[in-house]
Amino acid sequence: MQDSIGKPVGDKPDDSTAVTRAGQSVFMSVYKTKVADECWLITITWCKNMLLHGLSVAIDGPQAETSCKVELKPWYFWRKQGSKSFLLDGKAIDVFWDLKSAKFHGETEPSSEYYVAVVCEDEVILLLGDLKKDAYRKTGCRPSLFDPILVSRKEHVFGKKKFLTRIKFHEKGRFHEISIEAKNISTDHDGVDSEMEIRIDGHLMIHVNHLQWKFRGNESIDFKKVKLEVYWDVHDWLFSPGLRHALFIINSTSPASFPARSLPSSVTSTPLSSQSGSGGSSEGFDSSGLYEFCLFLYAWKVE
Repeated sequence: MQDSIGKPVGDKPDDSTAVTRAGQSVFMSVYKTKVADECWLITITWCKNMLLHGLSVAIDGPQAETSCKVELKPWYFWRKQGSKSFLLDGKAIDVFWDLKSAKFHGETEPSSEYYVAVVCEDEVILLLGDLKKDAYRKTGCRPSLFDPILVSRKEHVFGKKKFLTRIKFHEKGRFHEISIEAKNISTDHDGVDSEMEIRIDGHLMIHVNHLQWKFRGNESIDFKKVKLEVYWDVHDWLFSPGLRHALFIINSTSPASFPARSLPSSVTSTPLSSQSGSGGSSEGFDSSGLYEFCLFLYAWKVE
């Protein structure tokens, strides 16, 4: 195993402790693509703390796993543009990036003026960013016939009472804002009760009273003809000292294929590694553009 920047990495360590200690935000997106009639998963991880922005590209093929990692530190400007090559299942993989002018606007992921491209066998199998013409010119390769599908997203976000994120319910749809807010309210008998609200685009979708009794649960909701299953575990918010996190899982599927579900056994009070595998389903999408998508949101409370 090699762990230097820009080199292939086989075994990825558990990064959850580092996330907690450094207080860094992590956004990890998993895309399903196809190479030579085989399904591959590509994981793009952006992380941010007070000192650096980091980018990691991990590719999971049908037989092996490797990754190319690039860290972007403010004083290492030359690393904001470049490429790396490695082999996966005997196939040559090239990762190209240009983040010289990337606009982050205070966020973990860039919003414009950048590209990240993954190339295999003269095809661009994944292209992120708005500088697509620059990416195709730099790689000299053609687009893949298979459009990559975003199948899961994992985020670590920090806040005091309110947490925000954005997700898509359709491959070509717009982003929707999800807000989660937990608060204490006074009761008639001078006591204190806890409640939680989950909103989508400002619309109240889930309201949990007596949160100290209902700190784990799940609920099915419908939003714009999409069936959503929402799981939550806020035990540590209520009962653990220090820096505390809650876990939310939001799973969207087309109504016709949405199965009955129970709370997954993986929903515990221990955060998953921010660098681990997808954690979400890589199947379940159809030609209509509706597809199964999982969001794993780790909300860290900072007092």
